[in-house]
Amino acid sequence: MTEKKELMNRTLLLQRTFNAPRKLVWEAWTQPEHIAAWWGPRGMKTAVVELDFRPGGRWKYIMTAPDGSEFPAKGVFSEIIEFEKIVSSADFAPVTESVIIVALFEDLGDQTKLTFSVIHASEEYCRKQENMGVMNGWGANFDGLEAYLARMTN
Repeated sequence: MTEKKELMNRTLLLQRTFNAPRKLVWEAWTQPEHIAAWWGPRGMKTAVVELDFRPGGRWKYIMTAPDGSEFPAKGVFSEIIEFEKIVSSADFAPVTESVIIVALFEDLGDQTKLTFSVIHASEEYCRKQENMGVMNGWGANFDGLEAYLARMTN
């Protein structure tokens, strides 16, 4: 198996085109006050505990459910190309651990195409995550981002 095919077999992919310019989508994805407004499943509140937005910098968000249960998310940035690409490790214990997330931002004028990949350590773990519906969760997260961007642009 080629290295590229092996990587594809360990990756879950989500693409979404947002009706907002790339700079605004980037800011919503990278600035604490924006992240706290849209990140996480519907009904949860998100606190940005740490955000050191640079290669080697750490991030940590805590999502709090209506019943007070807390769900931490954390990682370390490994690559940042302004307005184009963000690569980070990510742990969303206890659901998803030790993955790499890659966000690619493509400028489409008044719109932005976001290609989001979750790379798992093994194909087996990737399939397990896929069967758990992890990408439905990310899709809901992107729904929140879409609604937030719509409020910002109107």
